[in-house]
Amino acid sequence: MSSRKPAILFALIAMSLDALSVGIIIPVVPQLVKSLAHADPLFAPRALGIMMGAFALAQLFAAPILGGLSDRFGRRKVILISITGMTFDYVLTALAPTLGWLFFARIVAGLTAASVVSVNAYIADVTPPEKRAQRFGLVGAAIGGSFVLGPAMGGVLCVINLRLPFWVAAGLCGANLIYGIFVLPESLPPGRRRAFEWSRANPFASLKLLLATSDLTRLGTGWFLTWFGMGAFPVAFVYANIMRFAWNPVQNGIAIAVFGLTQVIVQALLARRFVTAFGERTAARVGYACTASGALIFALAPHAWMIWGGCVLSGCGSLTMPAIRAMVSSTATANRQGEAQGALSAVEGVSNIVAPLVAGEVFAIFSTHQAYYLPGAPFLLTAAAACTAIWLMGGLKLARIGA
Repeated sequence: MSSRKPAILFALIAMSLDALSVGIIIPVVPQLVKSLAHADPLFAPRALGIMMGAFALAQLFAAPILGGLSDRFGRRKVILISITGMTFDYVLTALAPTLGWLFFARIVAGLTAASVVSVNAYIADVTPPEKRAQRFGLVGAAIGGSFVLGPAMGGVLCVINLRLPFWVAAGLCGANLIYGIFVLPESLPPGRRRAFEWSRANPFASLKLLLATSDLTRLGTGWFLTWFGMGAFPVAFVYANIMRFAWNPVQNGIAIAVFGLTQVIVQALLARRFVTAFGERTAARVGYACTASGALIFALAPHAWMIWGGCVLSGCGSLTMPAIRAMVSSTATANRQGEAQGALSAVEGVSNIVAPLVAGEVFAIFSTHQAYYLPGAPFLLTAAAACTAIWLMGGLKLARIGA
Protein backbone atom coordinates (compact mmCIF):
# COMPACT_ATOMS: atom_id res chain seq x y z
CA MET A 1 0.00 0.00 0.00
CA SER A 2 2.90 2.36 0.66
CA SER A 3 3.73 2.47 -3.04
CA ARG A 4 0.25 3.73 -3.81
CA LYS A 5 0.51 6.93 -1.78
CA PRO A 6 3.08 8.66 -4.01
CA ALA A 7 1.13 7.39 -7.05
CA ILE A 8 -2.04 9.18 -5.93
CA LEU A 9 -0.02 12.24 -5.03
CA PHE A 10 1.53 12.21 -8.50
CA ALA A 11 -1.91 11.94 -10.12
CA LEU A 12 -3.14 14.96 -8.16
CA ILE A 13 -0.02 16.95 -8.98
CA ALA A 14 -0.08 15.86 -12.63
CA MET A 15 -3.70 16.88 -13.16
CA SER A 16 -3.20 20.13 -11.22
CA LEU A 17 -0.13 21.14 -13.20
CA ASP A 18 -1.80 20.21 -16.49
CA ALA A 19 -4.83 22.31 -15.59
CA LEU A 20 -2.65 25.15 -14.33
CA SER A 21 -0.56 25.19 -17.49
CA VAL A 22 -3.69 25.21 -19.66
CA GLY A 23 -5.28 27.91 -17.51
CA ILE A 24 -2.21 30.12 -17.76
CA ILE A 25 -2.46 30.32 -21.54
CA ILE A 26 -6.26 30.77 -21.83
CA PRO A 27 -6.23 34.60 -21.71
CA VAL A 28 -2.96 34.77 -23.68
CA VAL A 29 -3.57 32.63 -26.78
CA PRO A 30 -6.02 35.16 -28.31
CA GLN A 31 -3.40 37.88 -27.86
CA LEU A 32 -0.69 35.74 -29.46
CA VAL A 33 -2.92 34.84 -32.42
CA LYS A 34 -3.76 38.51 -32.90
CA SER A 35 -0.07 39.48 -32.84
CA LEU A 36 0.71 36.89 -35.53
CA ALA A 37 -2.22 37.89 -37.79
CA HIS A 38 -0.43 41.02 -39.00
CA ALA A 39 -2.21 41.53 -42.31
CA ASP A 40 -5.79 41.18 -41.12
CA PRO A 41 -6.58 41.60 -37.40
CA LEU A 42 -10.13 40.34 -37.98
CA PHE A 43 -8.66 37.08 -39.23
CA ALA A 44 -7.45 36.45 -35.66
CA PRO A 45 -10.82 35.20 -34.28
CA ARG A 46 -11.29 32.96 -37.32
CA ALA A 47 -7.78 31.58 -36.90
CA LEU A 48 -8.36 31.03 -33.17
CA GLY A 49 -11.61 29.22 -33.88
CA ILE A 50 -9.90 26.95 -36.42
CA MET A 51 -7.07 26.19 -33.99
CA MET A 52 -9.45 25.36 -31.18
CA GLY A 53 -11.52 23.15 -33.46
CA ALA A 54 -8.37 21.34 -34.59
CA PHE A 55 -7.30 20.91 -30.95
CA ALA A 56 -10.68 19.36 -30.07
CA LEU A 57 -10.61 17.09 -33.14
CA ALA A 58 -7.15 15.79 -32.25
CA GLN A 59 -8.17 15.25 -28.64
CA LEU A 60 -11.39 13.47 -29.63
CA PHE A 61 -9.54 10.83 -31.63
CA ALA A 62 -6.47 10.63 -29.39
CA ALA A 63 -8.28 10.02 -26.10
CA PRO A 64 -9.60 6.49 -26.80
CA ILE A 65 -6.34 5.55 -28.55
CA LEU A 66 -4.24 6.61 -25.57
CA GLY A 67 -6.66 4.85 -23.26
CA GLY A 68 -6.30 1.64 -25.27
CA LEU A 69 -2.52 1.94 -25.40
CA SER A 70 -2.41 2.36 -21.63
CA ASP A 71 -4.44 -0.86 -21.28
CA ARG A 72 -1.89 -2.62 -23.49
CA PHE A 73 1.48 -1.19 -22.40
CA GLY A 74 0.71 0.20 -18.95
CA ARG A 75 -0.30 3.60 -17.64
CA ARG A 76 3.14 4.93 -16.75
CA LYS A 77 4.60 4.95 -20.27
CA VAL A 78 1.56 6.62 -21.82
CA ILE A 79 1.29 9.25 -19.08
CA LEU A 80 4.95 10.21 -19.31
CA ILE A 81 4.86 10.33 -23.12
CA SER A 82 1.79 12.58 -22.96
CA ILE A 83 3.42 14.96 -20.48
CA THR A 84 6.50 15.08 -22.71
CA GLY A 85 4.29 16.02 -25.63
CA MET A 86 2.59 18.79 -23.65
CA THR A 87 5.97 20.22 -22.64
CA PHE A 88 7.07 20.16 -26.29
CA ASP A 89 3.84 21.88 -27.32
CA TYR A 90 4.32 24.82 -24.96
CA VAL A 91 7.90 25.30 -26.12
CA LEU A 92 6.70 25.26 -29.73
CA THR A 93 4.01 27.82 -28.89
CA ALA A 94 6.46 30.07 -27.05
CA LEU A 95 8.71 30.10 -30.12
CA ALA A 96 5.95 30.26 -32.77
CA PRO A 97 6.87 32.87 -35.43
CA THR A 98 3.80 32.23 -37.63
CA LEU A 99 0.18 31.13 -37.38
CA GLY A 100 1.09 27.90 -39.19
CA TRP A 101 3.63 27.07 -36.50
CA LEU A 102 1.06 27.85 -33.81
CA PHE A 103 -1.54 25.69 -35.57
CA PHE A 104 0.86 22.73 -35.52
CA ALA A 105 1.52 23.31 -31.81
CA ARG A 106 -2.23 23.22 -31.10
CA ILE A 107 -2.52 19.87 -32.89
CA VAL A 108 0.28 18.50 -30.71
CA ALA A 109 -1.53 19.88 -27.67
CA GLY A 110 -4.76 18.14 -28.64
CA LEU A 111 -3.04 14.81 -29.13
CA THR A 112 -1.24 14.96 -25.80
CA ALA A 113 -3.90 16.67 -23.65
CA ALA A 114 -5.86 13.41 -23.84
CA SER A 115 -3.53 12.06 -21.11
CA VAL A 116 -6.35 12.71 -18.65
CA VAL A 117 -7.85 9.36 -19.75
CA SER A 118 -4.72 7.47 -18.69
CA VAL A 119 -4.40 9.40 -15.43
CA ASN A 120 -8.00 8.61 -14.50
CA ALA A 121 -7.39 4.96 -15.33
CA TYR A 122 -4.27 5.07 -13.14
CA ILE A 123 -6.29 6.37 -10.21
CA ALA A 124 -8.86 3.61 -10.69
CA ASP A 125 -6.05 1.01 -10.74
CA VAL A 126 -4.58 2.02 -7.36
CA THR A 127 -7.80 2.94 -5.55
CA PRO A 128 -10.28 0.51 -3.92
CA PRO A 129 -13.78 0.83 -5.42
CA GLU A 130 -15.23 2.28 -2.21
CA LYS A 131 -12.73 5.17 -2.28
CA ARG A 132 -12.82 6.03 -5.98
CA ALA A 133 -15.52 8.68 -5.72
CA GLN A 134 -13.51 10.44 -3.02
CA ARG A 135 -10.29 10.27 -5.03
CA PHE A 136 -11.91 11.51 -8.23
CA GLY A 137 -13.47 14.29 -6.17
CA LEU A 138 -9.99 15.33 -5.02
CA VAL A 139 -8.83 15.36 -8.64
CA GLY A 140 -11.79 17.50 -9.66
CA ALA A 141 -11.09 19.96 -6.85
CA ALA A 142 -7.40 20.14 -7.80
CA ILE A 143 -8.23 20.77 -11.45
CA GLY A 144 -10.83 23.39 -10.56
CA GLY A 145 -8.46 25.26 -8.28
CA SER A 146 -5.77 25.26 -10.95
CA PHE A 147 -8.16 26.62 -13.56
CA VAL A 148 -9.01 29.45 -11.20
CA LEU A 149 -5.37 30.34 -10.49
CA GLY A 150 -4.08 29.77 -14.04
CA PRO A 151 -5.90 32.53 -15.99
CA ALA A 152 -5.04 35.14 -13.37
CA MET A 153 -1.37 34.10 -13.53
CA GLY A 154 -1.45 34.15 -17.33
CA GLY A 155 -2.88 37.66 -17.41
CA VAL A 156 -0.13 38.98 -15.13
CA LEU A 157 2.68 37.13 -16.93
CA CYS A 158 1.42 38.37 -20.29
CA VAL A 159 1.98 41.95 -19.19
CA ILE A 160 5.68 41.18 -18.65
CA ASN A 161 6.08 39.37 -21.98
CA LEU A 162 3.55 37.86 -24.36
CA ARG A 163 5.51 34.60 -24.64
CA LEU A 164 6.33 34.24 -20.92
CA PRO A 165 3.13 32.35 -19.95
CA PHE A 166 4.01 29.60 -22.43
CA TRP A 167 7.52 29.24 -21.02
CA VAL A 168 6.07 29.02 -17.52
CA ALA A 169 3.56 26.39 -18.70
CA ALA A 170 6.41 24.44 -20.32
CA GLY A 171 8.37 24.64 -17.07
CA LEU A 172 5.44 23.32 -15.05
CA CYS A 173 4.97 20.39 -17.44
CA GLY A 174 8.71 19.71 -17.44
CA ALA A 175 8.79 19.64 -13.64
CA ASN A 176 5.81 17.28 -13.72
CA LEU A 177 7.67 15.01 -16.15
CA ILE A 178 10.81 14.86 -14.01
CA TYR A 179 8.72 14.15 -10.92
CA GLY A 180 6.89 11.35 -12.75
CA ILE A 181 10.08 9.74 -14.04
CA PHE A 182 11.45 9.36 -10.51
CA VAL A 183 8.25 8.85 -8.50
CA LEU A 184 5.57 7.24 -10.65
CA PRO A 185 5.34 3.43 -10.37
CA GLU A 186 3.35 1.34 -12.85
CA SER A 187 -0.21 0.64 -11.74
CA LEU A 188 -1.25 -2.03 -14.26
CA PRO A 189 0.60 -5.35 -13.90
CA PRO A 190 1.25 -7.39 -17.08
CA GLY A 191 -1.34 -10.00 -16.10
CA ARG A 192 -4.15 -7.43 -16.22
CA ARG A 193 -3.28 -5.91 -19.59
CA ARG A 194 -5.19 -6.58 -22.79
CA ALA A 195 -4.45 -6.34 -26.48
CA PHE A 196 -5.02 -3.05 -28.24
CA GLU A 197 -8.09 -3.13 -30.51
CA TRP A 198 -8.85 -0.41 -33.03
CA SER A 199 -12.57 -1.15 -32.70
CA ARG A 200 -12.42 0.07 -29.10
CA ALA A 201 -10.68 3.27 -30.18
CA ASN A 202 -13.72 4.59 -32.08
CA PRO A 203 -14.83 7.75 -30.23
CA PHE A 204 -18.31 7.59 -31.79
CA ALA A 205 -19.11 3.94 -31.00
CA SER A 206 -21.20 4.78 -27.95
CA LEU A 207 -23.27 7.52 -29.61
CA LYS A 208 -25.97 5.07 -30.64
CA LEU A 209 -26.98 4.80 -26.98
CA LEU A 210 -28.31 8.37 -27.13
CA LEU A 211 -30.66 7.37 -29.95
CA ALA A 212 -32.27 4.57 -27.94
CA THR A 213 -35.15 6.73 -26.64
CA SER A 214 -36.53 10.20 -27.28
CA ASP A 215 -35.54 11.24 -23.75
CA LEU A 216 -31.93 10.20 -24.29
CA THR A 217 -31.92 12.03 -27.61
CA ARG A 218 -33.15 15.18 -25.86
CA LEU A 219 -30.47 14.83 -23.19
CA GLY A 220 -27.77 14.23 -25.79
CA THR A 221 -28.91 17.27 -27.75
CA GLY A 222 -28.97 19.33 -24.56
CA TRP A 223 -25.41 18.22 -23.79
CA PHE A 224 -24.33 19.27 -27.28
CA LEU A 225 -25.96 22.69 -26.80
CA THR A 226 -24.23 23.06 -23.42
CA TRP A 227 -20.78 22.75 -24.95
CA PHE A 228 -21.73 24.55 -28.16
CA GLY A 229 -22.72 27.56 -26.08
CA MET A 230 -19.45 27.44 -24.17
CA GLY A 231 -17.52 27.59 -27.45
CA ALA A 232 -18.03 31.34 -27.68
CA PHE A 233 -16.21 32.00 -24.41
CA PRO A 234 -12.59 31.10 -25.30
CA VAL A 235 -12.89 32.51 -28.82
CA ALA A 236 -14.74 35.79 -28.30
CA PHE A 237 -14.52 36.77 -24.63
CA VAL A 238 -11.03 38.29 -24.68
CA TYR A 239 -11.37 39.89 -28.12
CA ALA A 240 -14.79 41.40 -27.36
CA ASN A 241 -13.61 42.92 -24.08
CA ILE A 242 -10.56 44.42 -25.77
CA MET A 243 -12.62 45.95 -28.56
CA ARG A 244 -15.48 47.25 -26.41
CA PHE A 245 -13.83 48.20 -23.12
CA ALA A 246 -10.08 48.27 -23.90
CA TRP A 247 -9.44 45.58 -21.29
CA ASN A 248 -5.86 44.45 -20.72
CA PRO A 249 -4.69 40.84 -20.18
CA VAL A 250 -4.82 41.18 -16.38
CA GLN A 251 -8.49 42.19 -16.44
CA ASN A 252 -9.39 39.40 -18.83
CA GLY A 253 -7.39 36.86 -16.83
CA ILE A 254 -9.05 37.79 -13.55
CA ALA A 255 -12.51 37.74 -15.17
CA ILE A 256 -11.89 34.22 -16.49
CA ALA A 257 -10.67 33.23 -13.01
CA VAL A 258 -13.94 34.56 -11.50
CA PHE A 259 -15.87 32.44 -14.01
CA GLY A 260 -13.81 29.37 -13.05
CA LEU A 261 -14.11 30.01 -9.30
CA THR A 262 -17.89 30.25 -9.60
CA GLN A 263 -17.94 26.92 -11.43
CA VAL A 264 -15.88 25.29 -8.68
CA ILE A 265 -18.17 26.63 -5.93
CA VAL A 266 -21.34 25.59 -7.76
CA GLN A 267 -20.19 22.07 -8.63
CA ALA A 268 -18.39 21.35 -5.35
CA LEU A 269 -20.80 22.91 -2.86
CA LEU A 270 -24.17 23.72 -4.40
CA ALA A 271 -25.03 21.22 -7.14
CA ARG A 272 -25.73 18.21 -4.92
CA ARG A 273 -27.90 20.22 -2.53
CA PHE A 274 -29.83 21.87 -5.36
CA VAL A 275 -30.49 18.56 -7.12
CA THR A 276 -31.63 16.96 -3.86
CA ALA A 277 -34.03 19.81 -3.17
CA PHE A 278 -35.45 20.45 -6.64
CA GLY A 279 -34.60 17.50 -8.89
CA GLU A 280 -32.27 17.02 -11.82
CA ARG A 281 -34.46 18.49 -14.54
CA THR A 282 -35.04 21.71 -12.59
CA ALA A 283 -31.32 21.96 -11.86
CA ALA A 284 -30.53 21.62 -15.55
CA ARG A 285 -33.08 24.24 -16.56
CA VAL A 286 -31.91 26.73 -13.91
CA GLY A 287 -28.33 26.17 -15.08
CA TYR A 288 -29.30 26.88 -18.66
CA ALA A 289 -31.18 30.02 -17.57
CA CYS A 290 -28.03 31.26 -15.79
CA THR A 291 -25.96 30.52 -18.90
CA ALA A 292 -28.39 32.43 -21.13
CA SER A 293 -28.46 35.42 -18.75
CA GLY A 294 -24.67 35.59 -18.51
CA ALA A 295 -24.31 35.28 -22.28
CA LEU A 296 -26.75 38.15 -22.88
CA ILE A 297 -24.65 40.32 -20.57
CA PHE A 298 -21.47 39.40 -22.48
CA ALA A 299 -23.23 40.20 -25.75
CA LEU A 300 -25.01 43.43 -24.90
CA ALA A 301 -23.53 44.99 -21.72
CA PRO A 302 -23.03 48.76 -22.19
CA HIS A 303 -20.62 49.03 -19.23
CA ALA A 304 -17.50 47.03 -18.40
CA TRP A 305 -18.46 46.37 -14.77
CA MET A 306 -21.42 44.29 -15.95
CA ILE A 307 -19.03 41.69 -17.38
CA TRP A 308 -18.15 40.61 -13.84
CA GLY A 309 -21.80 39.79 -13.17
CA GLY A 310 -21.92 37.90 -16.44
CA CYS A 311 -18.94 35.80 -15.32
CA VAL A 312 -20.73 34.84 -12.09
CA LEU A 313 -24.00 34.01 -13.87
CA SER A 314 -22.21 31.98 -16.55
CA GLY A 315 -20.29 30.11 -13.86
CA CYS A 316 -23.59 29.25 -12.17
CA GLY A 317 -24.60 27.68 -15.48
CA SER A 318 -22.29 24.76 -14.62
CA LEU A 319 -25.16 23.49 -12.46
CA THR A 320 -26.38 21.94 -15.72
CA MET A 321 -23.45 19.53 -16.12
CA PRO A 322 -23.88 17.21 -13.12
CA ALA A 323 -27.64 17.26 -13.63
CA ILE A 324 -27.40 16.07 -17.25
CA ARG A 325 -24.82 13.40 -16.36
CA ALA A 326 -27.04 12.12 -13.57
CA MET A 327 -30.12 11.93 -15.81
CA VAL A 328 -28.24 10.04 -18.52
CA SER A 329 -26.75 7.72 -15.90
CA SER A 330 -30.21 6.99 -14.47
CA THR A 331 -31.32 5.55 -17.82
CA ALA A 332 -28.40 3.13 -18.22
CA THR A 333 -28.03 -0.29 -16.65
CA ALA A 334 -25.01 -1.04 -14.47
CA ASN A 335 -23.05 -2.64 -17.30
CA ARG A 336 -23.63 0.31 -19.64
CA GLN A 337 -22.60 3.20 -17.39
CA GLY A 338 -19.23 3.53 -19.12
CA GLU A 339 -20.93 3.54 -22.51
CA ALA A 340 -23.36 6.22 -21.36
CA GLN A 341 -20.64 8.54 -20.10
CA GLY A 342 -18.57 7.76 -23.19
CA ALA A 343 -21.48 8.87 -25.35
CA LEU A 344 -21.56 12.22 -23.54
CA SER A 345 -17.82 12.60 -24.03
CA ALA A 346 -18.22 11.98 -27.76
CA VAL A 347 -21.00 14.57 -28.00
CA GLU A 348 -18.85 17.02 -26.08
CA GLY A 349 -15.94 16.37 -28.42
CA VAL A 350 -18.02 17.00 -31.54
CA SER A 351 -19.42 20.20 -30.06
CA ASN A 352 -15.94 21.42 -29.15
CA ILE A 353 -14.94 21.02 -32.79
CA VAL A 354 -17.93 22.86 -34.25
CA ALA A 355 -18.47 25.60 -31.65
CA PRO A 356 -15.18 27.54 -31.96
CA LEU A 357 -15.39 27.52 -35.75
CA VAL A 358 -18.86 29.06 -35.65
CA ALA A 359 -17.98 31.50 -32.87
CA GLY A 360 -14.85 32.70 -34.64
CA GLU A 361 -16.70 33.29 -37.90
CA VAL A 362 -19.61 35.11 -36.22
CA PHE A 363 -17.24 37.32 -34.24
CA ALA A 364 -15.29 38.25 -37.37
CA ILE A 365 -18.48 39.12 -39.28
CA PHE A 366 -20.00 41.25 -36.54
CA SER A 367 -16.75 43.01 -35.60
CA THR A 368 -16.47 44.92 -38.86
CA HIS A 369 -17.43 48.58 -38.56
CA GLN A 370 -20.79 48.35 -40.26
CA ALA A 371 -24.37 48.92 -39.23
CA TYR A 372 -24.54 45.57 -37.40
CA TYR A 373 -21.34 46.03 -35.38
CA LEU A 374 -21.64 43.75 -32.33
CA PRO A 375 -18.46 42.03 -31.07
CA GLY A 376 -20.51 40.12 -28.50
CA ALA A 377 -22.65 38.46 -31.20
CA PRO A 378 -21.28 34.91 -30.55
CA PHE A 379 -22.80 35.07 -27.07
CA LEU A 380 -26.24 35.57 -28.60
CA LEU A 381 -25.76 32.09 -30.05
CA THR A 382 -24.87 30.87 -26.55
CA ALA A 383 -28.08 32.36 -25.18
CA ALA A 384 -30.13 30.84 -28.00
CA ALA A 385 -28.55 27.42 -27.41
CA ALA A 386 -29.31 27.59 -23.68
CA CYS A 387 -32.93 28.63 -24.29
CA THR A 388 -33.38 25.77 -26.73
CA ALA A 389 -32.00 23.38 -24.11
CA ILE A 390 -34.48 24.69 -21.52
CA TRP A 391 -37.27 23.76 -23.91
CA LEU A 392 -35.77 20.29 -24.49
CA MET A 393 -35.57 19.58 -20.75
CA GLY A 394 -39.23 20.49 -20.37
CA GLY A 395 -40.30 17.51 -22.50
CA LEU A 396 -38.48 14.85 -20.47
CA LYS A 397 -40.44 12.15 -18.63
CA LEU A 398 -37.68 10.20 -16.87
CA ALA A 399 -38.72 8.73 -13.54
CA ARG A 400 -35.99 10.36 -11.49
CA ILE A 401 -36.50 13.85 -12.87
CA GLY A 402 -37.89 16.36 -10.43
CA ALA A 403 -40.66 18.82 -11.02
